[in-house]
Amino acid sequence: MSGKITLTMLKPDAVAAGHTGAILNKIAEAGFRFKSLKMTELTVSAAQKFYAVHKGKPFYDSLVEFMTSGPIVAAILEKDNAVADFRTLIGATNPEQAAEGTIRRLFASSLTQNAIHGSDSDENAIIESAFHFAQKETF
Repeated sequence: MSGKITLTMLKPDAVAAGHTGAILNKIAEAGFRFKSLKMTELTVSAAQKFYAVHKGKPFYDSLVEFMTSGPIVAAILEKDNAVADFRTLIGATNPEQAAEGTIRRLFASSLTQNAIHGSDSDENAIIESAFHFAQKETF
C-alpha cells in the first residue's frame, strides 16, 4: 500500500528567487495537505547527513555546498499515494526533461539548481520527515 506522506524541501535557488509562495500554492492546488512547514537553513553537517546516501559520488560536495547556500522551506505533505503523486507534480530532476506544468519545469534553472526535493520512497519519506520535524511539529 502506498504511503500518505512525503517530504519536500524548496531548495535555496527557489527560495532566493522568490518562488516560495507560487510553489507552495501549486502543491496545495494539487491536493496535498501541509502537516508541517518551516523555513530553515541546513548546516554543513546536517546536509552531509541528509545526503549521506550520495557520499562518494562526484556531485556530493557541490550538493552539500548548494543546499547550505541559503534558506530552504521544508514540509511534510499528506495525500493518498503521496510519494508517487508528488514526484509527478515536481517533474524530472533535469528541468529540460520535466513535463510542462511541473514545478521543476516552471521554477528550476538547471539540473543542479532544480528548485525542489521530493522523497523517492515511502520509507525515505518517513526518515526524511523525522530528520526535519519533531513529532510536536507535525499536525
